Amino acid sequence: MGKDSHYDGVMGKAYDSKLMKRLLKYAKPYWKLLLLSLVLLVIITALELLNPYLVKIAIDDYINGNQKPMVELDVNSNLDGIEFNGYKYIRNDYLTESEQELFSNNPIKKILKSNNDYYLVDYDDEDGSNGIIIDKESYGKFRESDLKGINKLSILFFAVILFTFVFNYAQVYLLNYTGQRIIFNIREEIFNHIQSLSIGYFDRNPIGRLLTRVTNDTETLNEMYTSVLINLFKDILTLLGIMFIMLKMDYKLAILAFALLPFIFIISFVFRRKIRVVYRAGRIQLAKINSSLNENITGMRTIQIFNNEEKISKSFDKINKDYLETSLKEVNIYAMFRPSIEIIRSLGIATLVYFGGGKVVSNAMEFGMLYIFIDYLRKFFVPILDLTEKYNILQSSMASSERIFSILDDKSFIVNTKNPKIIENLKGKIQFKNVWFAYKGENWVLKDINFTINPGETVALVGATGAGKSSIINLITRFYDIQKGEILIDGINIKDIDKYELRKNIGVVLQDVFLFTGTIEDNIRLNNEDITREEVEEVAKYVNAHNFIEKLPGKYDEPVMERGSTLSSGERQLLSFARTLAYDPKILILDEATSNIDTETELLIQDALGKLVKNRTTIAIAHRLSTIQYADNIIVLSNGEIKEMGNHQELLEQEGMYYDLYKLQYAESI
Repeated sequence: MGKDSHYDGVMGKAYDSKLMKRLLKYAKPYWKLLLLSLVLLVIITALELLNPYLVKIAIDDYINGNQKPMVELDVNSNLDGIEFNGYKYIRNDYLTESEQELFSNNPIKKILKSNNDYYLVDYDDEDGSNGIIIDKESYGKFRESDLKGINKLSILFFAVILFTFVFNYAQVYLLNYTGQRIIFNIREEIFNHIQSLSIGYFDRNPIGRLLTRVTNDTETLNEMYTSVLINLFKDILTLLGIMFIMLKMDYKLAILAFALLPFIFIISFVFRRKIRVVYRAGRIQLAKINSSLNENITGMRTIQIFNNEEKISKSFDKINKDYLETSLKEVNIYAMFRPSIEIIRSLGIATLVYFGGGKVVSNAMEFGMLYIFIDYLRKFFVPILDLTEKYNILQSSMASSERIFSILDDKSFIVNTKNPKIIENLKGKIQFKNVWFAYKGENWVLKDINFTINPGETVALVGATGAGKSSIINLITRFYDIQKGEILIDGINIKDIDKYELRKNIGVVLQDVFLFTGTIEDNIRLNNEDITREEVEEVAKYVNAHNFIEKLPGKYDEPVMERGSTLSSGERQLLSFARTLAYDPKILILDEATSNIDTETELLIQDALGKLVKNRTTIAIAHRLSTIQYADNIIVLSNGEIKEMGNHQELLEQEGMYYDLYKLQYAESI
């Protein structure tokens, strides 16, 4: 495993403005939904901040309403009040400013509880010694308005809770819906882009890494859109809202509570630095675990054959232990961070209780005010913790987006010309003229290759591994572009032909047949709706695949497991013949198509192959020379050069390289 594959966990900047700008482009089509979600978030935040204030009103104005100053009026006063002991009493805060000024010289009373009894006393009286006892009926009248106020507040409180729930549901649904749509579009763009990349790209990039990009990295981005992007505003809005309310109510007490903020910032800064290092290491080690699992599970057959389970287990245990140690370091950092914040929060609450409690005792502050300060201070720390922990999500998202954009920015395309030609009736004539080709730099794989294949001819390519046979195939299908020379199809330069139309006319049968998860029918037609069920059955019969298909429980609807693992190599090969024939290509490429075939189906394969090559330009790669003896022309390759060319008999008579290969195989067969 190369170094690069283990470094999928490398973290870049925690925030990159260029990357964020690109990410926001994907959100642009959904800006109305995001704006609505943001508006709902503002409403939700306001409602959540309203709840403690309602409790404060309930405590100060109604629950402790008996302690409020009451003006003593003449019993004949026109104002509504509570009649008791020959006078009328009304709460001072129920009067208008002009009325308060009018009755400023009247006696001020309050209700005081002592020994389970209630007394009407002067407002400055603290022991009730000069008070008048209030009977239960009269006390009920005094508290009637408070009960009504509590009932109204309770209804309002439940209404706030209900609206908060409704708006929360709508906001969460909208946000996650939008996030899923954005990720859907990103995932689709990545997949479509990957499909358009040249085969050379896949030579350089492991499949596991690409899978991680399309799955894990996109999900990380989804978390950013849903948990960070919008909710970040909620956290900031909550902090600003709490600060505003606290400063508005009592700025001195608020400043006292906020005096602990520098300590929070210091702890958060240290936490971010430490967790960044550990998190980065954890990502790298997790990538190693994924790579190890992918490699070992894929190669499990080899591991078991060579009885290598113990060694592999030890190797995996080492990687797993490293990840465990790093994870425990991460746990330890979080274990230190949260309690540290909790200590600071507790100190803040203790400070409020000390100074605010003194004010309550001295009647300089109402108890409800102290309660709301403590409640808001508790809430104040929640977004701080949230913002700190969202740092990792943001950091991971930036890294994921960088990796995703590295794919999207890769321009390893086989590009069509501006006005590509479409050959209406392709004949299948192939010409290589002075072709030079290298996968990288000037490490030439093919050197000055020249040959012509006429329509309907069968040409075989033979040679040792690395001779250049597969490279010729890759060039005909235009998976790669040549550096020198030209390749002509029906007299037209292959670069001037529309690559999609070109590939439609080329059928490729590989040694290792790839079958997709689905049904037998799906694997023949490859989701091409233009190919009917009748045509599928017809081509299957033609290539001798129909008989074994009919024996399957589901027949043409029989499920195909991953890569066709439940089918024999011969059966898979027959399906590939049927697939190729269904598309009716003018050019047929056989890449070791007859190797590794079981004896039972070999005759069927040979018969199907004979039918398949009929009236088609055929290029065959074969190591078994017995399978290509009847080819019209045989091209012998060595080190990227054509050494010999001719039919089977002609090459044997030359007693050259082909003769040596044939003699060697013949000797082995004896």
